[in-house]
Amino acid sequence: MKKLEFSIVINANPEKVWQIIIGKDSYGKWTAPFAAGSSVETDWKKGSKALFHDGTGNGMLSEIVESIPGKFLSIHHLGEVKDGVEDPTTYKGEEWGDALENYTLKEVGDTTVWLVNMDMNDQYVSYMEDTWPLAMAKVKEMAEET
Repeated sequence: MKKLEFSIVINANPEKVWQIIIGKDSYGKWTAPFAAGSSVETDWKKGSKALFHDGTGNGMLSEIVESIPGKFLSIHHLGEVKDGVEDPTTYKGEEWGDALENYTLKEVGDTTVWLVNMDMNDQYVSYMEDTWPLAMAKVKEMAEET
């Protein structure tokens, strides 16, 4: 596992950025660089199940570890969804361990610094390094356009 970290400065307040990140209508737009047609099923509350779909019946089964609106979100990836079937055992063992994806929003003056850090399986590091900046740029664009 490798620890990855990405950040971007957004000219909007943390609450607006938060709403774009978790918003039902906005989520699929900013996550499109990962998978066109992506969506999520969750209420984003601590302890809730989250199903991240890629638009083809596949995706990830996760749990919301922490959720502090406008400030911090932690997601624990448990397993995969294949052809619509949840498998909570996929990410157990050395290959994935306790894979977390954390979002931190910090207000700095009139801007928000969005920091993403995650534990990533070595085989996906290059993909994430290419894709996360695109997704973050989309959130920035959406937050700054209105």
